Amino acid sequence: MPSDSCKGDTVPLAVGKRYNFHKIGWHLGNLGVHDVIEINRVLEGPFGVFRVRGGLVFEDRSLGTPFPSNNSIWEAKMTDPKYRLCKTLGAALVSAVALGATPALAHADCAGLPSHSELTTALKASVKPSGGPSNGGFDLNMWATVVNRGGEVCAVARTGGDPGDQWPGSRVISAQKANTANSFSIPGLALSTANLWAPTQPGGSLFGLQFSNPVDTEAAYAGEAKYFGTPKDPMTGKRVGGVNVFGGGLALYDASGIIGALGVSGDSSCADHNVAWRTRTTLGLDNVPGGVGPNGKDGINYDLDANGMSAGGFGHPRCGAPGSPGKEDEIAVEIGAGGPGSNG
Repeated sequence: MPSDSCKGDTVPLAVGKRYNFHKIGWHLGNLGVHDVIEINRVLEGPFGVFRVRGGLVFEDRSLGTPFPSNNSIWEAKMTDPKYRLCKTLGAALVSAVALGATPALAHADCAGLPSHSELTTALKASVKPSGGPSNGGFDLNMWATVVNRGGEVCAVARTGGDPGDQWPGSRVISAQKANTANSFSIPGLALSTANLWAPTQPGGSLFGLQFSNPVDTEAAYAGEAKYFGTPKDPMTGKRVGGVNVFGGGLALYDASGIIGALGVSGDSSCADHNVAWRTRTTLGLDNVPGGVGPNGKDGINYDLDANGMSAGGFGHPRCGAPGSPGKEDEIAVEIGAGGPGSNG
């Protein structure tokens, strides 16, 4: 009989731990460290298929079975109907236990979403410090995070050469923004994080939303800083969570519908929105079905009156006086990312 530690058809394995694979009654022994396998590979083992989520994985050629090294995050899916992977309590082992039925696969992946390289290229093309256009604000280096529909981080990128070239705190904020846009957008309606500013203010229809779905601090702050914004970013493959209610988060839509979201941070919130808009457009994932922003999309709406009230209910404040200092509002109009509204 399978133990209570059985994890089913798809098993997330812990970061930085080695695992042995064995069938009950037939121990395969420790797996030796052999060739380094690149990330984002799908490997077939004796009991199932193993999808590498990030980091490095070593493979024993004699068995064809990978196990994770430090900074790797991966999952195993059983393909043999007689087995299920289990994690033995207290022993850091994974076992294959005989069962009578094939469990169904139920997990989100990053199919259709940009790779780390693609995200980095699009982000760099969208900001001034790396050769792109101005977005208003301070024109700083930026962070970007992409999550899938399940809220798992698929890629974290930066435009600077070092993690300290961007505001360090904006890395996790970018993941929050991606999680927010993904969590509150659906196939027929996109809500950007900029759209959520007005309704989450005291007295607003969504006040308190920003306190829901808190950040998983262990997922957000794990790992070494030198890997932040690289293909080995420790947030990759994890659900960071969090809710953010100012500009910079956009849902991602391909021809089939919503597939995840993008979060950008590192400048004024108004400039962040412009950068996210440019990046999403460059990635070709802007097939937005409808929204509460200008032109029926999810753009930023600068429609607050002198008392800070939004005429349409989903507005966002300017990041300075109209047209200054960074002209984020004017740039939003130029690139189709929003409108100046009525506060002027």
